[in-house]
Amino acid sequence: MSGAMSWPFLRLYLLVLLYFSANSILNVLIPLQGEALGASNTTIGLIMGAYLFTTMFFRPWAGHIIEKHGPIKVLRIILIINGFALILYTFTGLGGYLVARMLQGVSTAFFSMALQIGIIDALPEKDRSQGISLYSLFSYIPGIIGPLLALGIWQGEMDYFTVVMIAIALFTGVFGYGAKMENGTVQPFKDNNEQRVSMFMSLGQLVKNPFLFKCSVLMLVSSVVFGAITTFIPLYAMQLTSGNAGIYLMLQAGTVVFARFTLRKKVPSDGKWHSSFIMGTMLLLAIAALCVSFATTGGAVFFYAGAILMGIAQALIYPTLTSYLSFVLPQVNRNVLLGLFIAMADLGVSLGSVIMGPMADIFSYSFMYMICAILGATMIIFAYDRRKIFVG
Repeated sequence: MSGAMSWPFLRLYLLVLLYFSANSILNVLIPLQGEALGASNTTIGLIMGAYLFTTMFFRPWAGHIIEKHGPIKVLRIILIINGFALILYTFTGLGGYLVARMLQGVSTAFFSMALQIGIIDALPEKDRSQGISLYSLFSYIPGIIGPLLALGIWQGEMDYFTVVMIAIALFTGVFGYGAKMENGTVQPFKDNNEQRVSMFMSLGQLVKNPFLFKCSVLMLVSSVVFGAITTFIPLYAMQLTSGNAGIYLMLQAGTVVFARFTLRKKVPSDGKWHSSFIMGTMLLLAIAALCVSFATTGGAVFFYAGAILMGIAQALIYPTLTSYLSFVLPQVNRNVLLGLFIAMADLGVSLGSVIMGPMADIFSYSFMYMICAILGATMIIFAYDRRKIFVG
């Protein structure tokens, strides 16, 4: 195999799988444990949102630090930090969970930037979207089994939680320590002063650059929906007469994995803006959230249909927009601007936890997911653009 499926890239994807396996368990256990400890949806949302909010804050600077010290040295350090965070979960309460989520956020900012930008730089243009899709695919594979494993731990003995977290920390650290980014795989960033753009100036590009602005708004709003699903589905499912959170999250993650692999060659990778493709994806997102909202009256059919539709939307939105930006952003500060775009995805997931938590407290989970559906519907209109190419 060659290109995005060659062995050097497959090794990196396996590291991604190990790294994100803990989150597939924590995304279920933290809300359940938080509710058991008497926390409100607002508090649970703050703890869950702290992870990607911290990631968002550190991500724009990650590229510069990796450029200065090299990806391998940084990777080994962040795997140690990530391992400490996972072990912290095993002997602390809500306060410790918040600290651990923030440490995970710092680690993920550097981990994901090193691998994603490296994949984009190493692959030819025609394979970029495949590489990005496969990276995301392997980050979602743990979500197929993780939620069911988490529910098994929750319903059984929490002592197993300690064993699982320590095992994941050790396996990820050992596997990551031996990773190599050379021989045409991920190259160290060049020390180019022209790329050291002021972060404040780069932040202004979120509004000034029409390509970055459009993609960032779409990613931000979509991620708000994804964040609300990830955080509150374990608690919402407990209120339904039929429907299991583990099965829902397994279906959603399984659909993401299946769609990312089977549709990876269908994701546009030509530098053109495909309005109908992106509008259709946003329509899937809105319908998925609507199905989840209707699950209180419609039952498991709507609940699980929402999982499948949400998985398809999630599989397509991120690689499509990232691949498009890799073509149209200026080369001199592309990495920084890509970091800002990815930060918008992080911010959206975080806001999905932080903002939608109070909405669920004030109204209901069903009403909150209805709001998510309305947000998705507005993005169908926003995604339209009669121009096929933004750049000449």
